[in-house]
Amino acid sequence: MSDVQGPASYFPSIEKKYGRPIEHWQQIIRAAGPRRHMELVAMLKNEHGIGHGHANALVAHTLREDSGGA
Repeated sequence: MSDVQGPASYFPSIEKKYGRPIEHWQQIIRAAGPRRHMELVAMLKNEHGIGHGHANALVAHTLREDSGGA
């Protein structure tokens, strides 16, 4: 997994620190409805105690995935 770059490179540490799979956090992001990037980051930080960098990586990856990006 050493060749993983971008937001996904944070996923192993996110899963280890928060004890949930990435899919769990993506479901929360998607269930939050259409919001702006930083609103989703703030929601993860405030409601779920996720650090800024991890929240940003989760939101960036999820939004990119949902827009058809890799």
